[in-house]
Amino acid sequence: MMAGPDPTHVHFVQRGPDDVRFLEEVELLDQVQQYLAADGFEEEYEEEEEEEDEEEEEEDEGDDEQDEDYAPGGEEEGSRNRHSTSSAQTTTIVNAGKETIEDKPSSSQNVGGKEVGNMGELNRGEVDGLFCPICIEAWTNDGDHQICCLPCGHIYGMSCIKKWFQQCGRNSGKCPQCNRRCMLKDVRKLYASRLVVADEGLQKTLEARCASLEKKDAEWSKKEAEWCARELHLNQEVIHLTEVNDCLHRNLDDMESRLSQLSTASRSYQGRPVSVDNHGLNVGRQRSCRFMFQKEFPLEGGRFFDIDTSSNCLIIARRLSGMSGRHVLTRMSLIPPYESEDMPLPSCVKAVRDLCVSPYNRLALVASLGKKLSVLSTESNTMIHKYDLPAAAWSCSWDPSSSYNLYAGLQNGMVLMFDTRQTARPVESMFGLSSNLVHSICPLSNNLTPHTGTSTVLTASSVGLCQWNFGGVQEGPFLVPETQNAGVCISLAYSPKTEDVVASFRPKVEISNDIPLSQPLLTPSSVMGHGVHGSHVHFKRLNSNFYEKVGCSSANVDDIRLPKSAIVDKNDFAPLFACGDEVTQELVLQGLPSLKVNQRLKSHRCPIRDVKFTDSLYPGLLGCLSEGLLQIFSATPP
Repeated sequence: MMAGPDPTHVHFVQRGPDDVRFLEEVELLDQVQQYLAADGFEEEYEEEEEEEDEEEEEEDEGDDEQDEDYAPGGEEEGSRNRHSTSSAQTTTIVNAGKETIEDKPSSSQNVGGKEVGNMGELNRGEVDGLFCPICIEAWTNDGDHQICCLPCGHIYGMSCIKKWFQQCGRNSGKCPQCNRRCMLKDVRKLYASRLVVADEGLQKTLEARCASLEKKDAEWSKKEAEWCARELHLNQEVIHLTEVNDCLHRNLDDMESRLSQLSTASRSYQGRPVSVDNHGLNVGRQRSCRFMFQKEFPLEGGRFFDIDTSSNCLIIARRLSGMSGRHVLTRMSLIPPYESEDMPLPSCVKAVRDLCVSPYNRLALVASLGKKLSVLSTESNTMIHKYDLPAAAWSCSWDPSSSYNLYAGLQNGMVLMFDTRQTARPVESMFGLSSNLVHSICPLSNNLTPHTGTSTVLTASSVGLCQWNFGGVQEGPFLVPETQNAGVCISLAYSPKTEDVVASFRPKVEISNDIPLSQPLLTPSSVMGHGVHGSHVHFKRLNSNFYEKVGCSSANVDDIRLPKSAIVDKNDFAPLFACGDEVTQELVLQGLPSLKVNQRLKSHRCPIRDVKFTDSLYPGLLGCLSEGLLQIFSATPP
């Protein structure tokens, strides 16, 4: 048995917080020692003891009697010895508010090169991995007390297990915990500073918990990305709405300013005679409207376009680059930020030759070389119906006096009339004066004709201008006088408000110098482009079947293509003829009926293909399309 505490090491101190904490640590250490001692002797290997012979049992009994003085040999005695050892190391006496503390240990120990905190803060798992079960002191990774392992798997400090075997009287003995026989030579040093036993169940629980947290983290990351995308979309919506609001405010201010100017002008003209032109149609139209640049859009493969005033957007027919040369319709908003959307056309449609938007509803009419006349919705970007044609379509138009009627001019010289309520076949069809393709078609207004139920259209082909009457008693088209000898007709522009008609011609042969013209030649054709010297001829429609030639001017026209032109018929302003100059590649505005150049607008890099004007969008919108650029101009007072 170990000797009791040395009285020389006993001293009395006043009880304080640190002492109370130390008492708790001592009690906890004592419980740990008892727990380890009990745990070590609970497992007994009865089968091995039964197989041993009687001689070994007698030797074992002798060894056990010698071992009892040093370390546990059984459950009860080992527990008492460990308790007495623990008591011998630290003895505490509480008497009348004072404590007697013997050999008070340090509150922290250095284990494996690391500072270990108070013993009372260690749990069972930490104790098993840090301390030798014989001396209850930390083992080391080097030196006399280096961690070692017996064949049975139990771990001790090297110096302690050597003492244990020496106490047995030889270099052999039994494991202090499982009583399995082993020899000193079987002891193996372990080169580890600390051993910790992993709890497999706890490890699986932690892994499941980590997987759950990772899943939640992924879900939250996904939600965060969705929120960021939503926030970005909302910010863009706010910017868009802000720009729209600013645009509407500017339009409102401009409108109020113009109304004020009109009111002032009306007061200033009270009592004065109103001018009437020589045909009695342009009443009060003395001022010429001018335009200022508003916006331009780079546009690949532009062919034709029209203005959808009901939705404030442009409908553009384009041919995309590449081997396939796919044809699409592009819907572009006229409200900032000018969003656009493409609608691919079916392959059977092929190349688009004309495009017209209905003035009554959001429908677009497309004439194409695929012998198709297509009706599409500009609101849903879907095909509504396709009419099969006997030949390729080169021109198309809606009837402004009827929301159901539409027209198509074909490559073989025919003109067809359709009713959208009858989708099987055309309502009426007529053959032209020649088999030349009809490249322009304009339904005429009923301003000069009584309501007889007759629909009248004006067309242009290479032979000149022809008028067609559908639903009337007159059969077949007739050629407008003074157009068959002017050259090859390449363009037609018509205004239903003023009944002005302007046809563009290129020469069949070289124009002679002795042909009289009302205007001198414009810029020579050798300056920039590859146009030829042609002419613009102005006609006035006086009644249902009579046209009068008003004026003529020279022009630089395209020698190959069939460009579009337009008449700017803005209210309270003199009409203008808008067309492209094939040499300077400018948009030229010429006053009617004089055809004098009123304004030249910004030059394009490519020849101008199409020109459109509308007075429905205040203060008046003029569009100009070339193959790579779309320009928008707005009307302004002179």
